[in-house]
Amino acid sequence: MGSSRTLRRNVLCMALGLGLASLAVPAAYAGSNDGSVVGHTAAGAVVTVSNAENGFTRTVTADGKGNYRFPFLPVGNYTLQASSGGAPVGTPVHVRVSLGNATTVNVGSSAASDTTSLETINVNGTILPGVDVTSTESATNVTREQLSRIPVDQNITSVAVLAPGVNKGVAGFGGISFGGSSVAENSFYINGLNVTDFYNRNGFSSAPFAFYQEFQVKTGGYSVEFGRTTGGVINAVTRSGTNEFKFGTEITMEPGNWHSVADNHYRDDGTRYITARRDQDSLVKVNGYASGPIIKDKLFFFAMYEARGASPRNTNDAGNVFTSNSDNTGFWGTKLDWHINDSNLLEFMAFSDKDKNVGDVYDYTYDGDQIGKKTNEIYTDTGGRNWNLTWTSYLASNLSMKLMYGRNDRESFNRGLSDLDCNRVVDDGKIALPNVGLGCTTNTSVSKRNDVRKQARADFEWTLGDHLLRFGFDHEQDTSDYNSYYPGPGAIYYNVYTGSPGDSISNPNGGGVIPPGYTGYVRARRYEIAGSFETTNSAYYLEDNWQVTPNFLLNVGVRRDGFDNKGGDGKSYIKMDNMIAPRLGFSWDMTGDGNTKLFGNLGRYFLPVANVINIKQAGGLLDERTYYAFGGWQTLDRDGSQYAMPILGPQLGGVDTSQGDGTVGDLRSEVDHKMDQVYQDEAILGFQQMLNDKWSWGVSGTYRRLHNAIDDMEISATAQCGDKGYIGWVMANPGSKVQVWGDTNCDGTPDGYVTVDTSKEGWAMYRQDGLDADGDPIMTYIGQRGWVKPKRTYSAVEFQIDRAWDDKWAFNASYTMSWSRGNAEGPVNSDTNFSDTGRTENFDDPFVNFGGDGYLPNDRRHQFKLRGTYALTPHWQLGADLQVLSGTPITGFGVGNPFDATNYHSYYTCVENCTSDVSADRVYVNSPRGKYGRTPWSYDLGASITWQTPIGDTGRLKAKFAVYNLLNSQRTLNVDQDLQTTIGDGTNPYFGDGISYQAPRFAQFTLSLDF
Repeated sequence: MGSSRTLRRNVLCMALGLGLASLAVPAAYAGSNDGSVVGHTAAGAVVTVSNAENGFTRTVTADGKGNYRFPFLPVGNYTLQASSGGAPVGTPVHVRVSLGNATTVNVGSSAASDTTSLETINVNGTILPGVDVTSTESATNVTREQLSRIPVDQNITSVAVLAPGVNKGVAGFGGISFGGSSVAENSFYINGLNVTDFYNRNGFSSAPFAFYQEFQVKTGGYSVEFGRTTGGVINAVTRSGTNEFKFGTEITMEPGNWHSVADNHYRDDGTRYITARRDQDSLVKVNGYASGPIIKDKLFFFAMYEARGASPRNTNDAGNVFTSNSDNTGFWGTKLDWHINDSNLLEFMAFSDKDKNVGDVYDYTYDGDQIGKKTNEIYTDTGGRNWNLTWTSYLASNLSMKLMYGRNDRESFNRGLSDLDCNRVVDDGKIALPNVGLGCTTNTSVSKRNDVRKQARADFEWTLGDHLLRFGFDHEQDTSDYNSYYPGPGAIYYNVYTGSPGDSISNPNGGGVIPPGYTGYVRARRYEIAGSFETTNSAYYLEDNWQVTPNFLLNVGVRRDGFDNKGGDGKSYIKMDNMIAPRLGFSWDMTGDGNTKLFGNLGRYFLPVANVINIKQAGGLLDERTYYAFGGWQTLDRDGSQYAMPILGPQLGGVDTSQGDGTVGDLRSEVDHKMDQVYQDEAILGFQQMLNDKWSWGVSGTYRRLHNAIDDMEISATAQCGDKGYIGWVMANPGSKVQVWGDTNCDGTPDGYVTVDTSKEGWAMYRQDGLDADGDPIMTYIGQRGWVKPKRTYSAVEFQIDRAWDDKWAFNASYTMSWSRGNAEGPVNSDTNFSDTGRTENFDDPFVNFGGDGYLPNDRRHQFKLRGTYALTPHWQLGADLQVLSGTPITGFGVGNPFDATNYHSYYTCVENCTSDVSADRVYVNSPRGKYGRTPWSYDLGASITWQTPIGDTGRLKAKFAVYNLLNSQRTLNVDQDLQTTIGDGTNPYFGDGISYQAPRFAQFTLSLDF
């Protein structure tokens, strides 16, 4: 009988702790930098939540059904107490408010099935969010304390990949893939400020780990306040000050000799093609922080500075160039919190992640490990200053508001000393060459970019009985100041071509004849894009969270997005609005005690156009080409190194600016007039259950379908004008109807909008019918072909089990089985290592993607992730993190296809008559995605040991030693997938060679002292 009462008492404690009794509770949603507490108590009871650390107190009165809600609560620890008629109801409860979640606490309820009243239960400890039956999204929360117990490298990517279905990108440009999406589809927030790189959407502004308090990784089903992503969301909140003065320091060391040696890689014939054994990283970081009250219970500060010294060194793949880097830039960050009164809070956050790296470049002899003469210095500047101001106001007991304004700055400037005095020189492969190298730089361009985001948003919550209405808007003005040009004096790129006196050259301005006495000609090209490019993103949202029954919540929302990308002339280039994104979700508390939840949602998500499209497609392009007779080579000297430059003879004709005169021309013929946006539909069905007060498990199924693409495509024919209807390169929706400025009456002059159904037409097809008298091919126009419609689907089943930390041990394990297939990875191509977002070659013509349906580059069939901590003693802890991933598909790309010879990647390879001048004679076979198997499984095990001890009454000394990739697995992550590089050259001998590998094992020591 006693054990039965104990069991009932434990069940009631859990119901109180998880806060989910069988009574109606308003839906619990939180903003992007806070959480909430909701629950049920006696009707008309007064409920108070307070934070002893900063004196914050907030009181509300429960409604006629006993429901109460505290929205927009800063992340932290609180105490909750209810009273009725001046008498306490139940005992105070300690509540932990986590980022983006709701903690539900029912106080004083007599509705439990047991006759024992909840008022009689004395709850000790902290109430943590368990199964949150008021949430319909998929998210993983990780706190600063949890990260300190396990081996997680100190970067946000390492935090993100802890979540099921999230992995590092396989291409050389890195990034994070959520649920099969490409790495250019995610969003990142710090304290509600969007810090996503809007230039190409692969990257974000960041801060050291010591600056953060908690992370939330949203993998699906997120509410309408989040948008502009078809991938995932990483949401972070920073540390804040309290009434207690605190200060401390932390040092992190990763000495170079704590890094295992990377493997060199060799081909079958013994040729070394990747030289990595001399590569070595080295890092030291020291930070100090202070926090406390400026005015007790009112005004608080947190401030941190981190000095960083990084000195990685590396050789190039050939092993003949050695680069020694030096990075000594510091980080600073601060957070101010002003509790104006119990109804109004003001927060200010600012940080700088500006970084400057200097790379000294030397000649190098690998076999003798000899560093030779210094040849260059490379300077890389990144990052910038960021800040936001947030005002939270509890306007009434049922109405709350949050306003935010902020600025996110990112710089990108890469240049070298050689760029100042070295032009790029390239020959045509036929002209006689000198005995020294051409030019003294291999850099193709110098570019500088400053990206500035100005963001404002307003969010409101209004409780009306069983309905919680959430509504708001957000607005961003994203501006890129950009300048790109060729290196060297005059910013000129020299191309040298062979020729004979009297030969004509292709100069549209005439005078293109090589004069007597010269053996070729030189094209001196100045190519520059410069200007300010602005994109405006705006959205409104409305959401109703309706508690239909005491156990069933229905979430109905809609978001309206608008994107306006402007060209270098400040005029709209791509403008789309009225993009309606509906969201529908439900959560069913199946047993009525908050221990078991069935949930699901349907949603649509839109992806904005990256600023790189404005710049590269709608910039003020200057393409100035001047032609000269080639007068031979002259040998010059730079710091003891000799190089050759062409001797310029007389100028041949005028200067050609037909490709761009520095102004923005008529873009109507270069962009779809009625373009549709890229969007993704998502469906999730999931189940979660608390097994007891520590153990929980869950399973979910996810289906995503990406609709549409925006990419550059060449329209070479129209239905009304046949092969005479050439339009040119257009940013548009492949496989859809495109409306573009063109020739409506077939007189050769664009005069109106032409509609091209690119699913059926748009590409002129020719047949070669022999040769003419001069030996040139006779091409006969035979019709048109259209593009396939872009598609991508992702299907996944996820299993997860979790044991909460109880000062002794914690454990989390997940398994994801997934399928990602289609003909379009997204706005970048990982398999061909193309990172220019939205400008892939996938849809340049209809045959690039013909036959290209199959498993996509981010497809991983199996993903196992396990992590945990075990306390040996109160002072010693062991931690581990294991990730086991199956490989990704290997495709053998060819060149050309059975219908139209091109030089793009294709899903066809030539097998017979490949050298024939007549394309119709060539025989091709389909080479589908994944035909050549998959990369190997990868295993990544991390381990850590932590020692900690108190110092005095408030201090703590903590030391953590972590080893990453403990087994030193250097598995292949990506391979050369070009089976053929040109038509007729046979198989690429380098096909299948690894091009990226797991990073070698390294160790990290962190020592922290806090008072």
